[in-house]
Formats: sequence, C-alpha cells, structure tokens
Amino acid sequence: MYLNISFPLRFVVVEANTSTLSAVCLVAATSYVFASWTGKKVIAASSKTAASLSFVLLAIANEAAATEYGRYILLALILSLVGDHCLLSRKGHFLLSGIAAFFLAHVAFVAAFVQLGLDRTYFVISLVFATAAAYFILRWLWKYLEGPYKAAVTAYLVVMIMMASFAFAAASVPILGIAAILFAVSDVSVARDRFVSRDIVNKAWGLPLYYIAQLLFAASVITVV
Repeated sequence: MYLNISFPLRFVVVEANTSTLSAVCLVAATSYVFASWTGKKVIAASSKTAASLSFVLLAIANEAAATEYGRYILLALILSLVGDHCLLSRKGHFLLSGIAAFFLAHVAFVAAFVQLGLDRTYFVISLVFATAAAYFILRWLWKYLEGPYKAAVTAYLVVMIMMASFAFAAASVPILGIAAILFAVSDVSVARDRFVSRDIVNKAWGLPLYYIAQLLFAASVITVV
C-alpha cells in the first residue's frame, strides 16, 4: 500500500527551516544590540547583516518563489535587507536611502497582500486607526525634522498606513496584522533614535519587534503555497 509522506515530510522541513533561521535571526539581532552598545562596529554590522539575511533566506526556504504573493513578500524582504544595510550608517544620504528602501518594501508588501483578497470592512477600520496613530507620530516628530526629512518621513508614514491597513484587510492570513503592528511600532524606535534621542534602549526594544515582524512575513508565504 502506497503512503503519501510528501506532505508531512515537507511540514517537518518547513518547521526545521523556520526554527533554525528564526533562531539565527534573533540571536544575530541580539548580538547587534550588544555590539552597538559596546561600540564594536564590525561585529554590529556583521550581526545585523546576518539577522536580516536570515529572514530573506527563510522566505526562500519556505518556497516564496512558488506564488505571486510569495514573490512580492520576498521582494519586500530583500528591500528591507537593503534598508537595514543603509541604516548601519548615520550619514544623511544613507538614512534617506534607507527610508526609500523601506518605502519600496512597504509598496511590495501591499502588492503581496492584494493577492490574498481583502475584507473592505477591516481595511476601512484599520485605515482609520492607522491614520490616527500616524498623525500623532508625525506631530511628535515634526519639530525634530529638518530639510528633506519632513517630506521623507511624511511619505513613509503614508505608505506605512497603507501597508498596515492592507495587512489587516488580508483576513485569510491573521499573522499579517500582528506583523504589521510590530513593524510599525519598531519604526517608532528607529525614528526616536535618528531624530529625537540616540540611545541604545531604542535598539533594545525596537530591533526585536522588527525582526519578529519580518520573520512572520517570511513564514506567511507557506500558508499560500
């Protein structure tokens, strides 16, 4: 009698990939925070690169390329990797490049979520709450922003609003809403560190939220393969 073991075997492989790469990602992220705190720039850069590369590899391992949704998620994660690399520097042009990379990443996330079908009621409710939150964030940051950052941060908040709203509207994959919230909250820590007060505490609480969000996005591709 023939037994089809392909599905359970695939499930075991996916679980192993997810556990391993998630652990690597979170350990590397922790290493980045400690290395930044102690001023070890080379270790910090290496650790952050490893952490970000881990969520890209997780999406690939979970067969992101097999679906339109997965391909957009993979693109968004790659753009996020680029953004993370840019933010390793505190120079102005690298910060603007990082904002641009994450802006495009959010556009790719939106394109991915559209593939899943959207609940209009969830979208409208999410849009209202996300817009209100973004308004208060921009009002808080505005006095600290100078030159091109006023336009850049405003544009980024707009696309973040759309990403979060579409994430919640894609009701067939509930973890997307959670990931979107974690991503958005982590951005507050980045904004505070870059524009308000440079403090290792910003990284200590913001980085874990960011990487957990990216891991959730990467893991979500398996649900629609």
